[in-house]
Amino acid sequence: MNRKRQIEIWVGVFMAIGFAALFLLAMKISNLGTAYSGELFHVTARFDNIGGLKTKAPVTIAGVEVGRVQEIRYDPDDFRAVVVLGIQGQYLGKIPDDSFANILTAGLLGEQYIGIDPGGSEDMLGEGSEISMTQSALVLEKIIGQFIFGKKKGSGTE
Repeated sequence: MNRKRQIEIWVGVFMAIGFAALFLLAMKISNLGTAYSGELFHVTARFDNIGGLKTKAPVTIAGVEVGRVQEIRYDPDDFRAVVVLGIQGQYLGKIPDDSFANILTAGLLGEQYIGIDPGGSEDMLGEGSEISMTQSALVLEKIIGQFIFGKKKGSGTE
């Protein structure tokens, strides 16, 4: 009976380790494990198409995470998506106001994030600023459609 009890305990230990690993994986994928608790300043950017961008997606400069997407909403006046970026307070006054915001794709799973390319202006972004130069997400279906129909037009069968 003692041997059976030991096996049950070891099975329980391995199950607990498995559940803990699944929990950590879920936290990593959902970006909840890397929350920044300091001061943030908010900057907006407008995009024609945000693709699969989600709130809490990373905001990076030169590959370094400097913030997270705080809010995504639709502006019916100019028919564009408005993305509110929460940038860490330590970067306040250190990002040029003519910077360029791109929606980029990371990894094999296609997680999308915002990449900011700094400009050369002497004026800096502050609370409530807007990044006016943006590039929307690449939509795979559009690219494939352009490739297929572009080939068809160029084949001389018009």
